[in-house]
Amino acid sequence: MAQDMTRRTLFRALGVGTAAVALGGVSASRAFTSPVDDAFESPLLFHSPDVAPFRDALPTLPTVSGSNLSVDAVSAMHRFHTDMPEVPALAYHCGPNAQLGYLGPIVEAHADDPLTLRFSNNMALHPMARDMDTSLHGVTESFRTSTPMSLHLHGGVTPPESDGNPEQLTIPGGSIVHHFPNRQEAATLWYHDHAMAITRVNVYAGLAGMYLLRDRFDTGRTDNPLGLPAGEFEMPLVMQEKIFREDSHLSIRSTRIVPEGSWEGGAVGDVGLVNGMIWPELTVARGLYRFRMINAASYSVWNLHFENHMKFWVIGNDGGLLDAPVPVTSIRVAPGERYDVLVDFSGYDGGHTVELLNDEVPPFQAAVIGAVTMPLFCRFRVGTARGFTGGIPTSLRGGRGPAPIGPIQQPTRIRTVTVSQPYALRNPPAIMSLNNLRYSDPDIEMPRPGTVEQWNIVNITPDPHPIHIHLVTFRIVGRTPLRTLDYQVANPQPAIGIKWTPDPEGFLGGPMTPPAPWEAGWKDTVRVDGGTVTRIVVRFPTAEELGFDPDATFPRPTAAAHPSTDHDNRHDPMHEVHNGIDHSGESAGDLQGYVWHCHLLDHEDHDMMLKYRIVP
Repeated sequence: MAQDMTRRTLFRALGVGTAAVALGGVSASRAFTSPVDDAFESPLLFHSPDVAPFRDALPTLPTVSGSNLSVDAVSAMHRFHTDMPEVPALAYHCGPNAQLGYLGPIVEAHADDPLTLRFSNNMALHPMARDMDTSLHGVTESFRTSTPMSLHLHGGVTPPESDGNPEQLTIPGGSIVHHFPNRQEAATLWYHDHAMAITRVNVYAGLAGMYLLRDRFDTGRTDNPLGLPAGEFEMPLVMQEKIFREDSHLSIRSTRIVPEGSWEGGAVGDVGLVNGMIWPELTVARGLYRFRMINAASYSVWNLHFENHMKFWVIGNDGGLLDAPVPVTSIRVAPGERYDVLVDFSGYDGGHTVELLNDEVPPFQAAVIGAVTMPLFCRFRVGTARGFTGGIPTSLRGGRGPAPIGPIQQPTRIRTVTVSQPYALRNPPAIMSLNNLRYSDPDIEMPRPGTVEQWNIVNITPDPHPIHIHLVTFRIVGRTPLRTLDYQVANPQPAIGIKWTPDPEGFLGGPMTPPAPWEAGWKDTVRVDGGTVTRIVVRFPTAEELGFDPDATFPRPTAAAHPSTDHDNRHDPMHEVHNGIDHSGESAGDLQGYVWHCHLLDHEDHDMMLKYRIVP
């Protein structure tokens, strides 16, 4: 593509410019299949300024390691594109050589080598303060000027007091020490903010970073036993999509329909970012590369593929390596998921370019107001140098690698959980929900340690939701279509706050589809498609296996840790009444347990997140 191509001509060239129209019989997907003369920009949506793709080099994120690290969340300035000014953002700083203006450094750790990490909140100014919704769980006006944070190691097998509980908040000027045992296999993990009801604005503004866990099989060195690309041929890709205001500042709002400062429910971005840069280009050598991909976006599922539909190989996902490389031409990646892939550029001449694209249609509720597919992430330009010449491994586990994954265990209990959006015509839109409950409701799941459970995740919404369970990994059994209308007619959904988890058996609409081969292995986040029952099998570990008590209590932040801007009524923001919910009772005593939630961050914030405990 030409270097001077703008965003509008880019969308036109890729044939994704029309908006979905909410008319009878016209599907969202059909509306995106035909090229148009000019890119459609819905008047209901905000749109980023035009910028040319491939003006910037793909940034290489710095790497830090050690047994004791200090990570600071800071206010910063960042330039997202050469033709845009520096704008306010948030970043994680770690040591003098990892001072970024956006995102955080790659933290490299080793299995069985514990890491002590001191997290400090040194934020001065939040770039998205006016987008905070003070009607959500525990959010006060004081959050705009003194924003609390909570650091979570996503995918980490971590003691509850170091897991980044959303109510374990650290205010500016405060710090907390986390202990990460790293007693797990090598994998692509990531760390990000997890503060109650403001995760979406904190992560969107930049609080995310990759955490690469190594072990004796997957060392990250050039002499690694599995023969995988390493060094300059191993490239982390933190992938996101964004909307920018006309002044180039970050915007989490997608539509004029929802007032500023109100929860929206999710926004499809119109520009793609990799490692904090809009539509960058990476010059690659003629050889094999290992790309460690994270969907660190707030909302969208992507169907990733190369413009020439070249083959690539998935070698791992959330919980580590697969048994063997899986050849693919595309993969669907939901927010929170990670995929470890090999891409071979050895067959291309110098100067050849290949773009990494997305063609996933936006969810229907976004499409009907004009959201279109965000089509592009980055471009690879093949150089003349010879790169990594090793071939694709025939196997990754067994032999020189870790033990094979093995068959899925037989569950001893089947548990039904539900994903829904209560029906309500209102602006801002109604909340999202798991089990028809709010986060503050006490009717939580309490599996027993050492037990193997099958969770049947029933999604009655039309949209996909990535469900993440803290602490554990699981296996995907499959997805079965659900006759959602029949299911709801036979089991009327009660008022929000009353647990609703009807058995889906008897309402299934067809055979179960097994997971794609590249979804095999250990996962901590699963894409739960609309109108389906997604089955996963998870074993809940014991304290002896973990080396810590998964049901240990830890102190709740005190009222003094959450100053209010209202000097006549100082209070702990968890002692609030929001949306008619009295939160005062839940603030008594210590915190305990973990959470499970949708990883669409707007949904997680309101209120698609529940606590769970592993109780003997």
